[in-house]
Amino acid sequence: MPEIAAENEVTVRNLLAAYEGESNAHAKYTAFAAKADADGFHGAASLFRAAARAEQIHAANHARVIKQLGGEAVCQIHPVEVKGTLDNLKTALSGEQYEIDTMYPGFLAEASDRGNKLAVRTFTGALEAEKTHARLYGEAIALLAGGNTGSWIATARDFYVCPVCGYTSETEEEHERCPVCNCPWEKFEIIR
Repeated sequence: MPEIAAENEVTVRNLLAAYEGESNAHAKYTAFAAKADADGFHGAASLFRAAARAEQIHAANHARVIKQLGGEAVCQIHPVEVKGTLDNLKTALSGEQYEIDTMYPGFLAEASDRGNKLAVRTFTGALEAEKTHARLYGEAIALLAGGNTGSWIATARDFYVCPVCGYTSETEEEHERCPVCNCPWEKFEIIR
């Protein structure tokens, strides 16, 4: 296995942190989806499954770049604390906001300063998807907290996930191509 070049050490550490975060988010959202289904919030469960798939794509993209930079993608999956669906949505939103406001901007700045285009690409794809997840979690929280249980949060629905960058949409054929990575829309995965 190639060694990590000195100029890539911080970037690889950041990639490993992102890899662990995304891997744990995948596990967490998968568990949250099962709870949402059990609680009768099948639309929220669909959202958790779509976000879990996106996080899985982010983790795989980060792992690929880690390997290309001479590292090995390893992480620890932490036990998931599952509560009620509303609390789980709030936990998910909090995690997404951290990634949007703090984690990915810092990681992107460092990778950009180093001119590491591979890391910039994988961080950018993840950051843009997290923005959509945060918006959708916020909407679901408002509906559930407002007692609007007859809305989309109650009925299973399709979400569309880009298989390349993890961008997530709640509408079919939102664009001709993924707005983040330019993947053709017809290749998007349908997650229910």
